[in-house]
Amino acid sequence: MPLELSHKLKATHGRDAQARQDFVSSLRGFILNDMAAGMKERFDEVIAPNFARANDRQPQTQDEVHDLMKRDSYFKFYSSVRYNAQEMVWRSVIPNVEKSLPDLEKTFSAVTGTSGGSLVLDPNVAVPGNVSAIDVHLMPGGYAGNETLGPGAVYDNGLAIFSAGFMGKNLDDIGQSIANYVKHRFPDFDPKMILDCGCTVGHNTMAWAQTYPQAQVHGIDVSAALVRFAHGRAEDLGVPVHYRQMNATQLAYADASFDVVFTSMFLHELSLKDIRAFFAEALRVLRPGGLLINMELPPNQELAPYDQFYLDWDCYYNKEPYYRAFRDQDPRDLIAAGGFSRDAYFQFAVPQYTYTSLEDFSAAVNAPYEIGGDTGRLSASLNWFGFGAWKSKDQDEV
Repeated sequence: MPLELSHKLKATHGRDAQARQDFVSSLRGFILNDMAAGMKERFDEVIAPNFARANDRQPQTQDEVHDLMKRDSYFKFYSSVRYNAQEMVWRSVIPNVEKSLPDLEKTFSAVTGTSGGSLVLDPNVAVPGNVSAIDVHLMPGGYAGNETLGPGAVYDNGLAIFSAGFMGKNLDDIGQSIANYVKHRFPDFDPKMILDCGCTVGHNTMAWAQTYPQAQVHGIDVSAALVRFAHGRAEDLGVPVHYRQMNATQLAYADASFDVVFTSMFLHELSLKDIRAFFAEALRVLRPGGLLINMELPPNQELAPYDQFYLDWDCYYNKEPYYRAFRDQDPRDLIAAGGFSRDAYFQFAVPQYTYTSLEDFSAAVNAPYEIGGDTGRLSASLNWFGFGAWKSKDQDEV
C-alpha cells in the first residue's frame, strides 16, 4: 500500500485514484521481489548452466549476463512489466496533482515563513540537458519543466507509491540512515553547516536537520520547481532548511563554508566529468576536517556479474543514461580526481534507521559489513550503501 504523505502539500486523491495507486504499488512490490527472485532462479538453474556447457565457464561480466538475459522470455516479460509499472506510478498521480495545483499554491503561500527556512531561486542557473531534455525515471516532463509546484508534487506523490513503504513516513529513510550513521560512527563530530546537493524535494535534507538540530542545513537543486516544493514541504513539516536553486558543479558558496556535503542517489545522474567537478567543489566548500558523504548503489566491482546486471537495469530501461558509467568506476578514483586523498576514503553499508531498533542500528554501524545483491534494493533485507572522504585538517583549499 502506498505511503500516506503527512504534509499539506500532498495532492488530493479520491478513492478510485487510491485504489489504482494501491494496485501499482503492489505490482511494483511483486516485480521487485517475486519476479526478480524468479528471474534469478531461472538464470542460476537454466541460463548460466547452458552457457557453462557451451563455453566451459560461467558468465564473467554483466554484459555477458545481459546478452544472455535479453534473449530469454522471462527477462523480456519482467522488463516489460517493470517498465510499464514505472509509467503507471506517474500516471496514477499526475491527474490528481494537476487538479490540486491551485490549492497547493495557496498552501505554499500560507506555510512559507512559518518554520525558519528560506528559498532562493536563481534565473541565471542553466538547467543542464541531463535534467531538462530527459524524462528521468520515465517521469513525464522531467523534474525541471516549469516553476510550478507540479514537478515536485508529482515526484513526491509518485515516490510514495514507488517506494512501497520502504522509505519511512516522510520518504526520508535514506537521509535518516546516513545522518545517523555519521552520528553513531563519529560521535565526536559536531557539524554546524550541512549541504545536501541534488536534493530534489528535500525529503533527505530534512533528516540532517532533525539529526543535527544545532546545524544550519542547506539543500540545492538545479530545478526551481523542486526547490520550491522542497521549501514548502519543509516549512509545513516544521523543519528549518535553506533551499537554493544551484548547480552542484558550480557551488555559489565561499571556501570552507560547510562541515558536511551530502548527496543521495545523485551522482549516478551526472556524467563522470560533472562528478569530478562536483567533488572538487565539495572539497573547496568543506572546512578542514569536513566530511563528504554519498549514498548510492554499490559499485560494480563489489558485486557478482548477475547483481551488476540487475542493478544496472535502470541505465538501459529507465532513462538514467549515466547510471552504469558511474557504477563501473572505483569511487576512490573519483574522489581522488576531485582532490581528496585516497587514504581519506571510506565506504559502508548500514541498515535502515527507520525500521531498526536504536540498539541494533548502533551495533551495525560499528560492525563489519557485507555488500551483496540486496544492498540498495527495496526488499526486506535492505541495507543502504554509502561512501565518503574526510578533508584533511591541514589540507589547502583548492
